[in-house]
Amino acid sequence: MAGDFDFSNRSALITGAASGIGAATAHWLDAHGIARLVLMDLDAEGLSRLDLTCEVERMAGDVSDPALWTGFADRPAFDHVIANAGIGAAYPIAGGDFAQWRRVMAINLDGAFLTLAATLGAMQRAGKGSVVVTASAAALKAEPTTAAYAASKAALVQLAKVAAKESAVSGVRVNAIAPGGVDTPIWDSMDFFADMTREAGSRDAAIQAMGRMATPLGRYASAGEIAGQIGFLLSDMAATITGAVLSSDGGYTL
Repeated sequence: MAGDFDFSNRSALITGAASGIGAATAHWLDAHGIARLVLMDLDAEGLSRLDLTCEVERMAGDVSDPALWTGFADRPAFDHVIANAGIGAAYPIAGGDFAQWRRVMAINLDGAFLTLAATLGAMQRAGKGSVVVTASAAALKAEPTTAAYAASKAALVQLAKVAAKESAVSGVRVNAIAPGGVDTPIWDSMDFFADMTREAGSRDAAIQAMGRMATPLGRYASAGEIAGQIGFLLSDMAATITGAVLSSDGGYTL
């Protein structure tokens, strides 16, 4: 079984790689023998802090900017692609800020489309490879103030399914993962989380409190746990899985 998680002599692209699930996935693949990683994020400093043993190309930029992807279609095919870049937002629809809506859609949805558009062609021509798109349990369950984030992630689920159907004949697999609450820096941009942190006394206490309230399992996931599940979907152990949405939410959507 250990051999099924051997990524030796393979390459991968990860967007949103500077922190959270993206960074954890980079470390997971590095630990499982990946030869080369191309890491993208707006946070150049965060990318530079990643301590990895494999060959690494770091690209600082906005995944929703088509210029970032210029020439990508002419690169050799990646063995794996993780379309992970994303931002959060929390506000009600009534009176909502359209500019904020568009920013969420640009990063979460347009960025994933551009990622797939720039990489799938070469993978299809090579006749192999696997892709994971980071969606969210918010795509599957409605909650107040999540309209932009949830809509973008629901669209990602369908994007992954269409990509899977278009790519299957070429031997390329595309799946989505739909985490529930995960301890990542995305929470730190939310006003309500700042309030919860003050009330709970610390960031860790706030994360633990939310996990207890929101999930039957009583906790949120770590970024490393989600990275391992992404690794499974990328790996040969998942060779017959495509077009699937792995819900990893502690029972939140039950």
